[in-house]
Amino acid sequence: MLRRLALTAVVSLAVLSAAAPAATAVSRPLPLPIPLPLPGPEGEDGPTRLTITVSDSGDPAAEGTFELRCAPAGGTHPAAGRACERLEELADEGEDPFAPVPPDALCTLQHGGPAAARITGTWNGRSIDAVFDRTNGCEISRWNDLRPVLPNVR
Repeated sequence: MLRRLALTAVVSLAVLSAAAPAATAVSRPLPLPIPLPLPGPEGEDGPTRLTITVSDSGDPAAEGTFELRCAPAGGTHPAAGRACERLEELADEGEDPFAPVPPDALCTLQHGGPAAARITGTWNGRSIDAVFDRTNGCEISRWNDLRPVLPNVR
């Protein structure tokens, strides 16, 4: 994301310099290099703001749509503080908890129930749109690794 932003800034400056040499001679020159926005305190590349929708979990308190914000932890998520801590742990480990199960993964043929979830928003500045279920061993593990962002389902 930052590389694309930096490239855009450089290209934009080049275009502006070529298109309006008279205007740059009259106005104050821009200091080079132009500083780029620094990462926010919440993550490497920006804030974490997620919308989590859970259905068919078997727990009425866990059903519905919840907002999760981190640094500081907040929103309507019932365990916002612990959920943000878990996301930070995964980021520190270099894990992407939102990555789908690889298509060539060998997964056990077990069923963990009908629970399903969708998470959209931003994690450390990266756009997220991930779907979770419990249809096989890999998906169950993926769900469990993201607890307490996702509810405990049995």
